[in-house]
Amino acid sequence: MRELTRTAEVVDASADDDLIVWAAQDMKPGVRAWAAGDAVAVASPQASRRDRLAVRGSTAYATRLVRHALAEMGPEFRPFGDVQLVRELSETIDELALLGRFSWMATTSPPPAPALPAAGDRDVAWLPPDEEPDVTDLLKTANPDSYAVPGIPGVRRWAGIRDTTGELLAVAADAWSAPTVGLLAGVATAVQARGRGLGERTCRFVTEALLAEHDRAALMVDDENPAAIGVYERLGFARRFVAAAAVDGHLA
Repeated sequence: MRELTRTAEVVDASADDDLIVWAAQDMKPGVRAWAAGDAVAVASPQASRRDRLAVRGSTAYATRLVRHALAEMGPEFRPFGDVQLVRELSETIDELALLGRFSWMATTSPPPAPALPAAGDRDVAWLPPDEEPDVTDLLKTANPDSYAVPGIPGVRRWAGIRDTTGELLAVAADAWSAPTVGLLAGVATAVQARGRGLGERTCRFVTEALLAEHDRAALMVDDENPAAIGVYERLGFARRFVAAAAVDGHLA
C-alpha cells in the first residue's frame, strides 16, 4: 500500500477514472488517497456535501484500502463506487452497510445543438451573486433535496432562465468541480414551467461551460428519476451505476 499525494499520481493509479479524479479535488488540503494493487481509494471531505471515500479496483485490494482509509480518516467517510464493488465491500467489512444505489454520469463530448428558445423565455445566462436569493427560493419549491444551494463551500456559480417578466424558471450549478472534471448540480425547474425543455437548456449551457473549462463534465442522479436521466442522456452523458455504503452508526 502506498499513499498518493499528487493529482498526477491519482490519475495514473486510477487510469484517469473520472469518478476517482473528481473525488481527488486536485488533492486540496484534507484530501488523502492510497493505492494497492489495482485499487485506489480517495477520501474527500465534504465533496458534494458528504465525506466521501471514492474507491475502485478488485475487492481484495479495495477492502485493504477502505479499512485503512476509515481508520485514518474516521467512520463518517462513506465508500462510494461501482455497485458491485461497494456491495462486495459491505459484505466483506462487517461494520459497513449498503446505503443505496444511484448513477454517476459523465461526458467528454459537447451536447447537441439547442432548440430555439420558447417565446416568452430569455436565454440561459450565469446569474450574478445578488440574484442567488431567487435561486434559493426556487430550490425550496422545485428541488428541496438539492445538495447544491447558494452560499455553501464548493458551489461556484449558478445559471438560470428567466421569463420576460423576470421570474426565475430553471437553474443549474457548477459545484464541487475538479480541474479536469466539472460537476453539474442543483438542477431545478419551477413546477409551473415544467415540460418546456427549460431544465434541459439550462443543463446544456452549464455542461458546455464545464467541458470548455475542465474537458469533462459529470453529475450524480437518483436512479428513481428517469425524466432527469433521459435529459442527461440526450445531452450525451453516459450512465454508470454506483452505490454508497456507510459505517454502522453513521447511516444518516
